[in-house]
Amino acid sequence: MRPLICLGIESSCDETAAAVVVSDPAARAGEGRPLGHIRAHLVLSQIDEHKGFGGVVPEIAARAHIDHLDRLVAATMAEAGMTLGGLDAIAVTSGPGLIGGVMVGLMTAKGLALGAGVPLIGINHLEAHALTARLTDGVDFPFLLLLVSGGHCLIAEVTGHGRYRRLGATIDDAVGEAFDKTARLLGLGYPGGPAVERAAATGDPARFAFPRPMIGRPDCDFSFSGLKTAIRQEAQRLKVLSHQDVADLAASFQAAVADSIADRVGRAAKAFVAGHGRGGALVVAGGVAANAALRARLAGVAGTHGLHLVAPPIRLCTDNGAMIAWAGIERLMQGPVDAGQGLDLVARARWPLDPDAEQVAAGGRGRHRG
Repeated sequence: MRPLICLGIESSCDETAAAVVVSDPAARAGEGRPLGHIRAHLVLSQIDEHKGFGGVVPEIAARAHIDHLDRLVAATMAEAGMTLGGLDAIAVTSGPGLIGGVMVGLMTAKGLALGAGVPLIGINHLEAHALTARLTDGVDFPFLLLLVSGGHCLIAEVTGHGRYRRLGATIDDAVGEAFDKTARLLGLGYPGGPAVERAAATGDPARFAFPRPMIGRPDCDFSFSGLKTAIRQEAQRLKVLSHQDVADLAASFQAAVADSIADRVGRAAKAFVAGHGRGGALVVAGGVAANAALRARLAGVAGTHGLHLVAPPIRLCTDNGAMIAWAGIERLMQGPVDAGQGLDLVARARWPLDPDAEQVAAGGRGRHRG
């Protein structure tokens, strides 16, 4: 079998991204080696455009994608030393995400695929995050997935391509959104995740006794709205925040988040091991997966349940084109592309991994930050 080469285009939120990824026909899942390699990988962040608003403004994001995507794709192809005709496919995020941004990427990809005469594959952005661990670490099915980002927070059992069973999800806010709002409250700037983590590095995580939402409950769901309220109330009580107050608040918040997620994942891991046995992987994906404190806690949880933690390199935690390209290659390796692909693709604001799961409250609905 020859290597497959795919261009991936990502524009679902506030990163404009493109990448070329090549499969490794000699690699096998479960051997602990990458199943492919990244030939070119470019990401244009929109942090400067949005930081003044403390969050992503959909209209600004869509205009930025329009301004930069064509140039970014051309630069990616040049870096990869490729022509469009040399690709096996073009993969593009077709949901979920901010609909304006998704449409920009989708229409660009349609034009490129039509002009080059290569297949076009629509990718579920959430599935692309989930499958990144197969690209980087050769993770085999089944595995347990924790997807934590600005717009999504869920735990799922992944038994194969397109086979996801959701075990838990947020009933209110996504954890990345909680980081962003906490950072804004503490005057730490945007994006909130890295800002809170930097401040927490010099803080005392035991100074404030913040709640650990949902700990001990029999399900695997998350909640972060009450924790945000507790942070705000403590900040209001202190009135004037010193540098150390901010650091201690950030550290205490981060510790509460890590404790809550560890408890929820531990419960899911117990159920996963009961069904599939020990020795598998706990995969953490999404922008919040870059948080070092959370990774450390999850490594402990995984070890307790006989799983090994797999987290993508930091540069592949946030939204990127490589994960989209790899998801396209995974689709190609399964055989003929499904009906409804190609020029018939439509943009989707919502696209759940497990459409059969019972609906929970709208944590992150209508909004996406990977």
